[in-house]
Parts: sequence; C-alpha cells; structure tokens
Amino acid sequence: MFQKVLVAEDLDSISLSVIKALEELQIPVIDHVKYCDEGLIKIKKALNEKKPYDLLISDLSFKADHRKINISSGETMIEQINAVQPKLKKIVFSIEDKSYRIKALFSDLGINAYVTKGRNSIEELKNAVERTFNNEENILSSDLNFNFNDKSLIEIESYDISILSLLAKGYILENISNDFKANSITPNGTSSIEKRINKLKIYFKANNNVHLIAIAKDFGLV
Repeated sequence: MFQKVLVAEDLDSISLSVIKALEELQIPVIDHVKYCDEGLIKIKKALNEKKPYDLLISDLSFKADHRKINISSGETMIEQINAVQPKLKKIVFSIEDKSYRIKALFSDLGINAYVTKGRNSIEELKNAVERTFNNEENILSSDLNFNFNDKSLIEIESYDISILSLLAKGYILENISNDFKANSITPNGTSSIEKRINKLKIYFKANNNVHLIAIAKDFGLV
C-alpha cells in the first residue's frame, strides 16, 4: 500500500473523512493542505528531502478567502506538480460530474482515478486508492458511466464548449460574438461562430440549436 499521501482539500469535514479512510487502509504518513500553493510546496519539499509522496488526492475547487494565493484550482496545482514529479499517482475527489471535463483530467493531466463526492463516496475513494496502488488505469467511481474510447468528446475543443455554454444560456450570435470579443476569444465574428455552430450540429446530428444543446447536455459538455 502507499506509504505517504498528500490530501488537498479545503473543507475540514471532508478532509477528516478522507484522512480516516486512508488510516483504515493503514497508510502510515498522511499530510493535509487547504491551499493549492501549499500543496505544491509540500510536494517540492518532500522531493528535496528525498522522501517523496506516493499519492496525491485533490479536489478541483478551492474557495477563495483573505489569503493571497498563486494557484487557485486543483487542476492548475496538478499541472504544476506534474512538472516536478510527473510519475506521482493522482486521484481527483470532486463534485464535478461532467464527462468532458473528467476525460480531460485523464488525458491532459494524467490522473489515475476520479471519484465524485456524494453518497458512499468515501468507500468509493478507498476502492480507488487500492486500485491505483495496483496500477489499474482510468479508474472511475461507480456513479460515472462513459466510454474512454469514445473519441467524440476528446475532439471537441474548449472553443466549442464556450459556444455551447452560451447557447445554453440563451445567447444569440451577436451576444456570443460580443462575449468572445470582451474575453479575447477568437475567432469572434458572427459568421465564424455561425459556421462553427453548423459544424457542431452536423457533428452531433442535431436538427437545430435546441436539439444541439440537449445533446451537449447529455454528453456532459454544458
């Protein structure tokens, strides 16, 4: 079993439950941080002391408070940790359940397991820890059900997600164009956006924008 685990979680009630679960798995060293900056520092410090962590368990969202921080999300922390300890095993424990985002965590950040917070989630997490230790791949908690070999979600770009998200909010072409211009997202012309929407409708075999949004929601894209 893992010998040294770092838990990155800002809610005490959840972190205590996670730590208890790890103790039940007889993991001897369990450290906990509430801030992503602190998590990266601990990883680096452990490496420098030649006593590296075997496993990271992290949430994705961390609530901002009075403390000044440089890393505000679990995703960014994991990305920076990968730069210094790429072979570290990683489990994400989060409320996020959108398949597109979860797939990106596996493909882009190389996480080993994803467990959603909810009913029976601590038992699911213990199971994920054991399976990760046994070098299983693409581990998901039992409430998640999607096919990793389905390339359709991987091929959708963040630009497409932005369009779909705004369409789902009732934005028309001009509104989407203005939003993209305000956020420096390109291409942001109405013609380019309309062409992309039409391509998405063809890609998902959607009859109209309403049908496209419904399909996107089924896929967990919005």
